[in-house]
Amino acid sequence: QVIKCKAAVMWEPNKPFSIEEVEVAPPKAHEVRIKIVATGICRSDDHVITGGLVMPFPIILGHEAAGVVESVGQGVTSIKPGDKVIPLFVPQCGECNSCLNTKGNLCSKNDIGSGSGLMPDGTTRFTCKGKAIHHFIGTSTFTEYTVVHELAVAKIDSAAPLEKVCLIGCGFSTGYGAAVQTAKVEPGSTCAIFGLGGVGLSVVMGCKAAGASRIIAVDINSDKFAKAKELGATDCVNPKDFKKPVHEVLIEMTGHGVDYSFEVIGCTETMTAALACCQYNYGVSVIVGVPPAAQKITFDPMLLFTGRTWKGSVFGGWKSKDSVPKLVADYMKKKFVLEPLITHTLPFTKINEGFDLLRTGKSIRSVLVL
Repeated sequence: QVIKCKAAVMWEPNKPFSIEEVEVAPPKAHEVRIKIVATGICRSDDHVITGGLVMPFPIILGHEAAGVVESVGQGVTSIKPGDKVIPLFVPQCGECNSCLNTKGNLCSKNDIGSGSGLMPDGTTRFTCKGKAIHHFIGTSTFTEYTVVHELAVAKIDSAAPLEKVCLIGCGFSTGYGAAVQTAKVEPGSTCAIFGLGGVGLSVVMGCKAAGASRIIAVDINSDKFAKAKELGATDCVNPKDFKKPVHEVLIEMTGHGVDYSFEVIGCTETMTAALACCQYNYGVSVIVGVPPAAQKITFDPMLLFTGRTWKGSVFGGWKSKDSVPKLVADYMKKKFVLEPLITHTLPFTKINEGFDLLRTGKSIRSVLVL
């Protein structure tokens, strides 16, 4: 039956979240209804509020979470009520070109590009005050209960602490995977990371895990440098401290540019700077930050002609359903830490405070506990 619960509804852009009572419909065939236990605040959610990522309103945002299955629709066999799960904003259908190709992970069933804000059948499971509320990239986790398609949920270790492993639903996996999976950073290489939020610091951790000898962290907020060094950065650079463009600073520091660079901000200027700072012939630059809507990049094609590689990474290149349970298992085996990324744990009703912390640069990751 329908569940009434609290959710943070975003009625229109550039407004605070409104905590409302919403109705969450039961799961249809091949769908799963989840009780959300913990959800992280990610910059991509904020991009929707500011218009950088275009989605329909009203909407329930949130895409980095962990919870417990409350009920399942007809035909769901892989997951049962009571299972601990992580919703997946990149599903894995196992049948499309990207799922079938070993190099691919961006399943064609995703709702990132189209931004329909609806379930795969073209309808929504949320209503509030008689109005239909849109879903966000197939997950919508800023609510006590959500409904996702079974292709967009991963069953995880029942002993996993949900208020920590929720980060594997986006931030940690995206950054760590960009280094180890998309770029395939090699031992002894040099890396530069632009942007030291939760995802950028996860890139730092991935570069360290891959054995990079030099990891240069770049941010205009020097308060983030201590944490970056704790997680593996060897050098920290604030572009505001220099008169020359930051890519020239990095080329001078390394003698020839870095082997790998990562843009984890979602800003066209830093994307070009990240490309320019990597070695001119064999350097690889990875775009990890969500690009802003309606912005175009203009750059000198010679930057690519000399041999550089420019690539993008969604969800760290991981095939979601296969990889998320393994990443949780690795966390449980202490192969990596998540705790340093979580600077604030707040009750769900303080969601607006959590977003203020993000916007003022005072938090790395805030986790909302329901």
